[in-house]
Amino acid sequence: MWDSMDDLITAAQENPPLNMAVAAAADSVVLKSAARAERENLVRPILVGDKEGIEDIIQSEQLEMDDYEIVDAESDREAASRAVELTAEGKADFPMKGMLSTSTILRALLNKEYGLRQDKMLSLVTLMDLKNQDHMIFMSDAGMNPNPDLEAKAGIIRNAVTIARSVGVEKPRVAVLAAVENVQPKMPVTEEAAILSKMQDRGQLKNCIVDGPFALDNALFEEAAEHKGIKGEVAGKADILITPDIEAGNILYKSMIVYAGTPSASVVYGARVPLVLTSRADTVRTKFNSIALAKVSTEGLSG
Repeated sequence: MWDSMDDLITAAQENPPLNMAVAAAADSVVLKSAARAERENLVRPILVGDKEGIEDIIQSEQLEMDDYEIVDAESDREAASRAVELTAEGKADFPMKGMLSTSTILRALLNKEYGLRQDKMLSLVTLMDLKNQDHMIFMSDAGMNPNPDLEAKAGIIRNAVTIARSVGVEKPRVAVLAAVENVQPKMPVTEEAAILSKMQDRGQLKNCIVDGPFALDNALFEEAAEHKGIKGEVAGKADILITPDIEAGNILYKSMIVYAGTPSASVVYGARVPLVLTSRADTVRTKFNSIALAKVSTEGLSG
């Protein structure tokens, strides 16, 4: 696993640019992130949306882009459909959510007409450059599945493991989080964590090591795990954190990103290609990092 977000950017620059279709691209922050990704040789942007609005922002912000294309679309729905269609046709390698709602881009992504939908569930996979860690950490799911049951959590793990493996983590260590590290019948989340661990033992969750329940500190810090007598290959050495539900995941995500300023990158996975999906309020830096993650994971998935 990379040591920092800079390592991710370096990895994303190693191969020629991929084509990225941006749905509803007429937004200053979105275009700044796409322009930076183009300048740094990550992608060739295909900007889908209000052509006049896109051109006005590029001119007013004096954005430097040499190799890009604009595809006009009259509405958010049309922009989402066109970006996904370009990906399905092979004219784009992966799509990016611009200034439109998550539900609009997901409806297009899951439209059977385009053939990108799979049997897998969709989940948000976030890469975080946490302080005091010797490698970056994946987390899921902070934004897609409100109250995942056991089956859904298994799907969330599979998606996160696939993305981790696509960027070079051969056998990721998965920590299933809870408020405590012991199985307690009055806390169903702890029971689900133990079952998920046993599912991995029985080969139902492959190419990873799953353990839990873990409180956050003893999933990330070996000293904390040792102090509580927690042993195993995951304790204090997690590569992936699985949160109990969307509330816990979203609070953890925003406390890290918004309050602590942790560099991050996010993609939605479960379709045939990753989708760059960040909050409309996210910064240029976060969107740019997410483009880099999508590029490297797309290359890994196709390789």
